[in-house]
Amino acid sequence: MKCGQSHFRNEGYNENVSGCEGIDSVNITVEKGEIHALVGENGAGKSTLMKVLSGVYPYGSYNGDIFFEGQVCQFKNIKQSEELGIVIIHQELALIPELSIAENIFLGNEQAKNGVINWNQTIREASKLLAKVGLTDEPRKLAMDIGVGKQQLVEIAKALSKRVKLLILDEPTAALNEEDSENLLHLLLEFKQQGMTSIIISHKLNEISYVADNITIIRDGQSIETLSIASGEVTEDRIIKGMVGRDLENRFPPRVPQIGETIFEVKNWNVDDPLHAGRKLIKNANFHLKKGEIVGIAGLMGAGRTELAMSIFGKAYGKNITGQIVKDGKEIKINSIKDAINQGLAM
Repeated sequence: MKCGQSHFRNEGYNENVSGCEGIDSVNITVEKGEIHALVGENGAGKSTLMKVLSGVYPYGSYNGDIFFEGQVCQFKNIKQSEELGIVIIHQELALIPELSIAENIFLGNEQAKNGVINWNQTIREASKLLAKVGLTDEPRKLAMDIGVGKQQLVEIAKALSKRVKLLILDEPTAALNEEDSENLLHLLLEFKQQGMTSIIISHKLNEISYVADNITIIRDGQSIETLSIASGEVTEDRIIKGMVGRDLENRFPPRVPQIGETIFEVKNWNVDDPLHAGRKLIKNANFHLKKGEIVGIAGLMGAGRTELAMSIFGKAYGKNITGQIVKDGKEIKINSIKDAINQGLAM
C-alpha cells in the first residue's frame, strides 16, 4: 500500500504467521484522504493483513512490500507504525476499565516530563481530543462507567493523540447499537473531510456502502477485486458474490425444522460479576428450548451472552448464581462443569 498520491500500498504480499490465516499475493492500494473498506468472510485474512500493516506482526514474518507515503516500511513492532501515524483499533477494545478516560487516552503516551506525569496537561489535552470525537464526558471518569459506544470513541481519541494519518478500524460497529454506529460512521466522514485516511473492516455491508469510497474484497487469503462506490454499480449482492465466489440464489438455505416439546428451561437466572462486588451481569434471565430447535442468543458486546452460557454450564463463570434449570420437566442442580456434562450439556 502507498501514500502521496496513494496513501498506502501493499504489493505481492504473502504471509504465514504461525497460528494465523495465510495470505497469498494480496495487493491493495489506498488513496490519501479516502475511506477504504476491506470485506471478506470470517478467516479470509482481513485482520491478519491489517495486523501486518500496523506492526502487530513484524517484518520478517511475511514476504512482500508495504509502502506508506512513498517509503518502504519494515515495521518490527506497533510502536514503529504509530510513529508514522498508522494506528489500528481492534474489535476487542483495549481500554483498562479501572483507569480514567484521560489515563486510557494517553496510556503508553503519557504527558510527562522527567518521568513525572503532568496531570493538568493530561486532562486539558484529553478534553480537546474528546471534543474532536463528540464526547462531553469528564476526562476523570472511569472507563468502566461509560457505555461501549463511548468507549469506542475513547479509542478513536486515543488514536488521535498519536497524530494519526491512517486509521484502521477492525469491525468498529460490531458491538454498537444502531445510534452509536451511525454516530461513528458520521465521525469517519468528518475525519475524511479533514484529510484523514481510514481503512475499515466490517461485515455490515450497508454501513460499508454508506461510508466507503472503495471496497477491496479478500477471499481465501487473496485480494479478489476492488470496487469503486462512485461507479454506482456496487450492490450488496455484488459484494457477496465476490466474497463467496459465486452467485447466491438464497443467502440462507431453506429448512423445515421439526420442533417438539420443551426440553430445557432457564428461569429467573441471576449472575454477579466475579470481579466487581454488587454488579449484576445477568438479571432474571428466562428462556426455554424445544426439542429440535435452535435458539439464538443475541446482544451487543458486554451484554452478558457469554457470561450467561458459562454460568449455566456448571457455574463456570460468575458469583452468587441463582435461578432454576429445568430439563425434561424436572429441576436439575448443576454446580460444576462435571455436573453439566453428566446432564448431557456441552460447551
